[in-house]
Amino acid sequence: MIQVNHLRKEYGGTPVVEDVSFQLVPGEILGFLGPNGAGKSTTMKMLTGFLPPTSGDVKIWGCDIDEDRLIAQSHIGYLPEGAPCYEEMTPSGFLKFIAEVRGFRGPDIDRVVGAAVETLSLQEVMGKKIETLSKGYKRRVGLAQAILHDPDVLILDEPTDGLDPNQKYQVRELIKGLSKDKIVIISTHILEEVTAVCNRVMVLSKGNIVVDTTPTELQMRSRYHGAVTVTVTDRDSAARVAELLGDLTGAGGVAVDDCEVSVFLDDGANGEAGSANLSQQVIHCLDENSLAFEAIAVETGRLDEVFRELTEGEAA
Repeated sequence: MIQVNHLRKEYGGTPVVEDVSFQLVPGEILGFLGPNGAGKSTTMKMLTGFLPPTSGDVKIWGCDIDEDRLIAQSHIGYLPEGAPCYEEMTPSGFLKFIAEVRGFRGPDIDRVVGAAVETLSLQEVMGKKIETLSKGYKRRVGLAQAILHDPDVLILDEPTDGLDPNQKYQVRELIKGLSKDKIVIISTHILEEVTAVCNRVMVLSKGNIVVDTTPTELQMRSRYHGAVTVTVTDRDSAARVAELLGDLTGAGGVAVDDCEVSVFLDDGANGEAGSANLSQQVIHCLDENSLAFEAIAVETGRLDEVFRELTEGEAA
């Protein structure tokens, strides 16, 4: 497992990471969320041994990252922020070099490089200089070096940044597939990535963990959890719909956002049953008043709203 105890990092006496503690076991995919400057990347750098902590300790598979750094790092695959590579090299040369650094020799080098290249679909660019590749391909080369040695722990800083939707899907599926017997830690600004990939999420604010929960439980903190949202054709219709729906039994308020009208559950409403009942009332009200609408949906919750509330006052 990973054990992190009271991790703290200061720069010039100013704390960047205050007091971070947690444990992870194989099968967990942890999403680090937080605004810029919250301490996500600094925490990940301390987990990998790239930065020494001011105080606290990290154990990777029982190895102290400070006292047994090389052994601990042999368990880790790391993709730093920006996926830095030696840009004058080709992906072929770079990955073979990384394989040698990781201790592979002879035919094993071709074996592990070939597996990583196939997994990340890099065949077309293996002979090109990395500096000439697109941002997406550079990111995939960085991911390839991270998984090359089949590590027990994957630490990925913004792993899908710069990828197109298809590539993002492929990387997310890769991460989920790898996580069955590994620990995966992802830092991301993409809130949808948390629900798509992670089974645990931590929100950092001003160097501290303010929430450690599941993505589902985080969504349930949103006032939109269980709300019924109606999409209408124009703003005038939205105002009329909001006026009518606000008086429904079980409604705990209404919000209008352009052509969307959201009806919130009353505090006393009963979960899914309350949402289903409110949804039926909304449809009946719209039909009864001959009000046209384009779509209607029961919401699971909006992470962006929860994120803002938890990190209010920090840089977005």
